[in-house]
Amino acid sequence: MSSVFRSAHHDISFDDFDDLHAPRPEKTDFDTIVEGALSRRDLLRSSLIFGTTAFLLGTSALTSRPVRAASRLRFEAVPANTLDTVTVPPGYRWTIVTKWGDPLWSDAPEFDPVTRGTGASQERAVGDNNDGMALFFNGTTYVFAVNNEYTNRGIAYGNRASGLPETADDVAKGKAAHGISIFEIKPDAHAWTVVKDSPFNRRITADTPFDISGPARGHDLLKTAADPKGVIARGTWNNCGNGRTPWGTYLACEENFNGYFSIGDENYEPSAELKRYGIQTEDWGYGWAREDARFDVSRHPNEPNRTGYVVEIDPFDPESMSRKLTALGRFKHENAEVVVAANGQLVVYMGDDERGEFIYRYVSDGTYAEGANNSELLLNGTLYAAQFDDDMKGRWLALTPESTGMASKADICIHTRQAASAVGATTMDRPEWVAVHPGKAEVYCALTNNKNRGKKPNAGGDATPVSGANPRAANRYGQIVRWQPDEGDHTAEGFAWNLFVLAGNPVVHDDAFAGSENITPDNMFNAPDGIAFDSSGLLWIQTDGKDTNKGHFAGMGNNQMLVGDPETGEIKRFLVGPREAEVTGTAWSPDRKTMFVGIQHPGDKGGSSFPDGGKSVPRSAIVAISREDGGVIG
Repeated sequence: MSSVFRSAHHDISFDDFDDLHAPRPEKTDFDTIVEGALSRRDLLRSSLIFGTTAFLLGTSALTSRPVRAASRLRFEAVPANTLDTVTVPPGYRWTIVTKWGDPLWSDAPEFDPVTRGTGASQERAVGDNNDGMALFFNGTTYVFAVNNEYTNRGIAYGNRASGLPETADDVAKGKAAHGISIFEIKPDAHAWTVVKDSPFNRRITADTPFDISGPARGHDLLKTAADPKGVIARGTWNNCGNGRTPWGTYLACEENFNGYFSIGDENYEPSAELKRYGIQTEDWGYGWAREDARFDVSRHPNEPNRTGYVVEIDPFDPESMSRKLTALGRFKHENAEVVVAANGQLVVYMGDDERGEFIYRYVSDGTYAEGANNSELLLNGTLYAAQFDDDMKGRWLALTPESTGMASKADICIHTRQAASAVGATTMDRPEWVAVHPGKAEVYCALTNNKNRGKKPNAGGDATPVSGANPRAANRYGQIVRWQPDEGDHTAEGFAWNLFVLAGNPVVHDDAFAGSENITPDNMFNAPDGIAFDSSGLLWIQTDGKDTNKGHFAGMGNNQMLVGDPETGEIKRFLVGPREAEVTGTAWSPDRKTMFVGIQHPGDKGGSSFPDGGKSVPRSAIVAISREDGGVIG
């Protein structure tokens, strides 16, 4: 996810900040590429069949229209709007579970809208800008885990004239606002509330120690003055999507970690490997290096190599040390979708959320055994990067020392992007969340957008040509690609793919930018980001896109949440978020009668006072959605 923040460059996305400071060369005749892409209507039609027919019959079936069955989406669609609230269908209601700055312990102060808190108060309160989340239930207790991706400087430091951290405590507050919040919740008659002082409540922040596990543990590139053995890392931050293991642990995924590092020595030149991961002279305005020297790359050049991983946390054991899973690779992780293959091996699907980066798969060496100690499954295995061919077939390319030319598996786990480039994986339109269908071997990935498609290479110099899975140059709307592994085996080398939906605006465009046939003026959206399946096999789609409601995005309103039926291709809008907010993160109660949804960065351009209204400080929040008749969500 690439949200907007305020800096000396005004309102600018994380990706645009990186582009501004590390511009990529123009390599193509853009007008020619756009003309070619927009003439490829046959390709767009051929890759947009719904249900399983195309997968089973091959490309000969791709010109037929899907058979429309009775709708499983039994709610009244919500119209697009620009209201500063959460809008759900008639017959549904929403309540606030918790907000940024709410205390988790009774001895901690309530959120102060004047100061926006201190370092000490933030350590004992819910973090900012909630993202991926999961609800855990052990038969008696509900424990909620939620990522706190980042903090809006202009809001968190709204008590400062600069809108930026000015003191050591300001920096401490920012570091404590990042990470993960874990807390017990309980259901009441019509709401869910946080249980203050629960023994399960804890905050994991940018200063919490983590065990470094897997192939890269102890590698020279992970050793620092503070940790000469390279086995204990401090902190996790910019955690975007999430995952969960079959044994009940929470996976949080480090994404835009690079924006917190800076270079204090003007004569220091970062290595090509650091540049590939976006390390630049300036940070994004957090100022952490001023108070914590490990964020100054010129003084501690190995420190960035210690972040960019998936981290594993036991939500029911506050005393346990969480661990960084280097075996799952190092890149800008979106989420980690875990599935047990038919043969018992653990498979983890992951996306690298940057323009022109890759989709990955991890396959464990060992097999899962219920009730056993399965912790080794996330330490030893093989990473793969995906190749999508224009004939709607694809394959997983193993990242090994032999295939990449790298010295060891540890090097691959630290420089995973370079490994994927070396094997020729397909550059994608910002791979976001990955979701696996609960009823069959079918995998979906949200490709949110890519203004550089067909125009500029990725950060490693890999070409980004218009191709089947990424069929539009200067892709402003995004798409969702899906694939079925050969013979229904998640560990198979090959797969067949198509596009579930090509987002677009049929009101403004009548070409490829209008979107696929299942996009209409009543359900159009841009920038699919978070996706998740419910237990019935419906796909819930959340957006983090342009909410200007003008130009190319006219009629789309605020960011939203939609529901798609993979069998028919039908998509309906279920929820619209408040102004200038991303809708992100999904979890369900065990009975599926409550859905938890995150509202991130409301008012990131100054135009919202969600959720309290009036002139209040906008605050990210988790909302609980239920049906008024007490029925199952869907």
